[in-house]
Amino acid sequence: MDFKAMLNRALRAAKLDVTLFQEVEKDTTLNREALMVVVFATILAGIGSLIGGLLAPGLGAVLLIVAWTVIWGIVGYYLWAYLTWFIGTRLFQGTAEPGELLRTLGYASAPQALGFFSFIPCAGAIVALLASIWALVAGVIAVREALNVDTGKAVITVVIGWVVVFVIGMVVAGILGAGAIGLGALTGSLQ
Repeated sequence: MDFKAMLNRALRAAKLDVTLFQEVEKDTTLNREALMVVVFATILAGIGSLIGGLLAPGLGAVLLIVAWTVIWGIVGYYLWAYLTWFIGTRLFQGTAEPGELLRTLGYASAPQALGFFSFIPCAGAIVALLASIWALVAGVIAVREALNVDTGKAVITVVIGWVVVFVIGMVVAGILGAGAIGLGALTGSLQ
């Protein structure tokens, strides 16, 4: 894997370069590379969470947040890609294979790497929010190009898919959070 080429493509995706999304949609050799963009972006966001958590008490909670950030970043990517493929092809008669969405949405997640700066008091939360919005905009372009639909249909597809993935993520996080609290109470770690 050519790291320099991957970084160049990730930067082009972050610049919302439409031709990049057209290229990766067609290039089936980029599946692993698109996943690596997601992995690197979520690891950087996880490191930002870790740094922020180290500035506050509660190392156990911090490690859970970091693990959740990285694991859900990857699981959410796959879920979102397949969900947008399903919605776009069934609801809007888009033309794509799931791999096309995996590749284009993988690169669209590049701005999420700015989550690294989430540890900065006050400004970090704003940077992370803007990075998420930026990635959603890139996601709209990615979905539009992969599914060959107009921008309005791409927006609807992305929003529906994102909301579903967000809700699932919140439910799972809530279950894991309740489990962690219960485990802490059982082991006497809560003080």
